[in-house]
Formats: sequence, C-alpha cells, structure tokens
Amino acid sequence: MSDVEVLYQATPNPESMKFTITKTICDEVVSFSEPLEATRSPLASKIFGFPWASAVMIGPNFVTVTKQDWVDWGILADPLSHLIKEHIESNEPILLEPTLNSNEDFNEDDSAIVKKIKTILNNEIRPAVALDGGDIMFHKYERNILYVEMHGACNGCPSATMTLKQGVQARMQAALPEIKDVIAIN
Repeated sequence: MSDVEVLYQATPNPESMKFTITKTICDEVVSFSEPLEATRSPLASKIFGFPWASAVMIGPNFVTVTKQDWVDWGILADPLSHLIKEHIESNEPILLEPTLNSNEDFNEDDSAIVKKIKTILNNEIRPAVALDGGDIMFHKYERNILYVEMHGACNGCPSATMTLKQGVQARMQAALPEIKDVIAIN
C-alpha cells in the first residue's frame, strides 16, 4: 500500500488544473502540447488518450493538465486524480529518459546578460509560477527584448499577460534595466 496522495487545485487558468503529488515523481519540468510530443512520458500519453486533453506539464511533484473548454473540471478532476495516483502506485515510469532542456541550460557562448536572465528565471520566477501549475522558459534575448515560452497553466491563462508584464518584466527590468520588453511566444 502506498502513501501517495494526489490533490488537485484550480489554477489562474480555468482550463488548467494542478495535481499535486505527495512524493517526487521526476527531477525536471517537461511540457507536452500534443500527443506526439508525449512519447517520452507514459503518464502524459495516458492523459492524452482522452479527447478533452490539450496539454500536460509534469514537474517534480505535480502534473498540470489543460483541458478543452467543452468539458467541465467537475467531471474530470476526481477520475484524473485517481488515474495519476494509480499510475504512480503501479510504479509505471513517468519519464522514459532524462534529457537536457537546452532552453534552460547555460551555454558557454551565453552572454553575461543571458546567464543572469536564466539565473533569475530558474531561481525566482519559475518556482513562483510553478505554484500555480505553470512554467516560463527562456527562448531568446535579442535587441534588448527577452522572449519567453509559457507552459502548463500559464499558456492561455487569462492573467498570463499581467504575470508577464507586472511580474516577469518588472523583475527582469529591476535587475537588468537594459531589458526593454518581455514577450511570450507560443
């Protein structure tokens, strides 16, 4: 008998639900926006087996699921919580192989400002948005504009623009005044 619990909570994005797991299930954050991307994760593939699933993000102790708007969380949340719990308790793999996330790794040819941006993203911003079941990843920095990718509950969230401008952009400009704008690409 396992002591694993899977609790769910609403996120700022009404189409996404965060399922918090009382044990660590992996050591990275991985997002999948379609079934073909999910081949690395048996759990995400299982969730994409349902026609209402539109995105899955897996983190160290949570799974964020984004649904189609034609189905209600009142119908999905309990069964999905049980499905995740059963998957974990049966010791099925969460991720098949570790891969490096090239977006967040420091490259030797990164400029000093890109290294600082990635440090702030990894140490301050990503942990904060993960609390709501989301993730923000570095995409590129050029011409004093920071481009980021929003995943999980952040992708399509009604308050994502406010988070991006009042949270991410404000923090980045406080540390690096040369940043003129932060733009989400998806």
